[in-house]
Amino acid sequence: MSQRPLDSGRGNHSFEEVEVRRGPRPARTDAMTKAAAVTDTTFDNEVLKSSTPVLVDFWAEWCGPCKMISPVLEEIADEHKGKLTIAKLNVDENPDVAMRYGVMSIPTLALFIGGVEKKRLIGAMPKRNIVNELSEFIS
Repeated sequence: MSQRPLDSGRGNHSFEEVEVRRGPRPARTDAMTKAAAVTDTTFDNEVLKSSTPVLVDFWAEWCGPCKMISPVLEEIADEHKGKLTIAKLNVDENPDVAMRYGVMSIPTLALFIGGVEKKRLIGAMPKRNIVNELSEFIS
């Protein structure tokens, strides 16, 4: 560690360099998530033919807002177990379904009931907004 002067033009302040050690990030597994991963291949069976409403999260790994709403969707999945299924579709790995439904921005949340899209929410938003938008379908 060393002490060096900091010349910010507002005086002569010193700071101390410290090393921040970070452990390895845990590997994300399907067991850690309550949302089912769906693909172009499995979408019709797991979403369109589902007996419960399915909220599909169209997302991508590089999308910051997608990562922000992921824990919110986990909470919603917990709170509405049996009444709502949450499914995640990575648009980079599965572009066919995203194109079929005209998904142009992510995150996009699309609610499917009986094989039909009933509601679409675009962009990250607080949990209360998502639940309010879905309330007529999941209460």
